Amino acid sequence: MSRIFLALGAVNAFLCVMLGALGSHGLKSILAPDILTTFQIGVQYHFYHAIGLILVGLAMDRLPQARALKFSGILMMTGIVLFSGTLYVVSLTGWRGLGMVAPLGGTSYMAGWLLFAWATWKNKSA
Repeated sequence: MSRIFLALGAVNAFLCVMLGALGSHGLKSILAPDILTTFQIGVQYHFYHAIGLILVGLAMDRLPQARALKFSGILMMTGIVLFSGTLYVVSLTGWRGLGMVAPLGGTSYMAGWLLFAWATWKNKSA
């Protein structure tokens, strides 16, 4: 299972670099500055949580009995889709109504990190 989160983290980090380059080079002249900022925030949080997924994978190898780590990774991946994904879609399509989904992604991010902290604290055998 740790391999899945390590791979997800690496693929998402790749996507962050690709989307960051798209924003910096391809969208800079197309999008209004405030919309480009929204896109860049999506990339920024996406990258943080790509690294988070890698940390989850590494922690799962070190603490195989900490089942909550799996759910931490699932919450981080959910946050990537719901928060960063929403910001990407809103930025590229102008569909502002979808912005109501972003807080669910932010909540998933926060819950994922809290669960990560709880799982590592609870399993002190590391």
